[in-house]
Amino acid sequence: MTFRKANNLSGWLIFLIALTTYVLTREARGSLWDTGEFIASAKGLQLPHPPGAPMFVLLGRFFIVLFGDNPLTAGSAVNFMSALASAATILFLFWSITHFGRKLFVGAGEELSQHQTITTIAAGALGALAYTFSDSFWFSAVEGEVYALSSFFTALVFWAMLKWEQADERAGMDSVLRSQADRWIVFLFFMMGLSIGVHLLNLLTIPAIVMIYYYRRYQATTKGAIYAFLIGCAITGLVQVGVIQYSMKAAGLFDIFFVNTMGLPFFSGFAFYFIALTALVIVALRFKDSHLKPALLTGWAIAFLFLLLTPLVVVPGDGIKFTGLLVLAAAAGAMGYFIKPVALR
Repeated sequence: MTFRKANNLSGWLIFLIALTTYVLTREARGSLWDTGEFIASAKGLQLPHPPGAPMFVLLGRFFIVLFGDNPLTAGSAVNFMSALASAATILFLFWSITHFGRKLFVGAGEELSQHQTITTIAAGALGALAYTFSDSFWFSAVEGEVYALSSFFTALVFWAMLKWEQADERAGMDSVLRSQADRWIVFLFFMMGLSIGVHLLNLLTIPAIVMIYYYRRYQATTKGAIYAFLIGCAITGLVQVGVIQYSMKAAGLFDIFFVNTMGLPFFSGFAFYFIALTALVIVALRFKDSHLKPALLTGWAIAFLFLLLTPLVVVPGDGIKFTGLLVLAAAAGAMGYFIKPVALR
């Protein structure tokens, strides 16, 4: 039996062990804390406590419908969703462990011997099963809370990055194959975006993702590794504050202006903001090196940063802040003259 087949079969066997354990031991209804709130929110498609967990609510509603859309089974349905997500977390944990175990023995394109295969699979099984029956994870796996689903997205994103590393290693210097491998990065960041609607835990994978990318695509040095880690931490902060928080605040400011000043309906400014942001992203994807001048890229950067960082520039009641506008213009100018168009893709 090849390593790939043994790895897949063993992973699904571990998944079934975890799923059976969690389904049989899951809560019948709801625990005496936030789970009742989350289950009730999923039943009625309502909003739980901030930041709201909309993705969790939607998926919870889906499982409640599968269980007959009955208030008496709503708790069991959402708890089952947590059990399924936790079992899938164990599956991806197993495959992540065997990925690293395989790298200890062979390189890209090489096959493991029978003894090496057994050792690698055993290591994956030991690590995955140890986590399966760990106290904290088992508790979150059997109740309708966000942590089980958040753990699933975190394990999925990290495993996807390892799949990218494997695909990029096999691609070698073939630019076409390397571009195909980069699809894994697109996929994992899409999953990361969805996970924000469950819990922010997934953002903690960003420094690890940046480190894997650095060691795969660059000649590693101690100095370079430190810079890569700091960049990963900076990206995490940018996503946490700039993308998640400031985009919502900026959309709110646009909506206030559209409603109070222009007399338009509620959410018109909100819709305009995200349509404009989407349009700028599409424009960036169509940039070409041969037809792009620094002035044009600077103009795009000013518009993009203004939308993203509106709360730093515009203060309700006080108007435009000159300092914030100056910082935004300086950042846009730096982007226009130092960033290559390919970096936007």
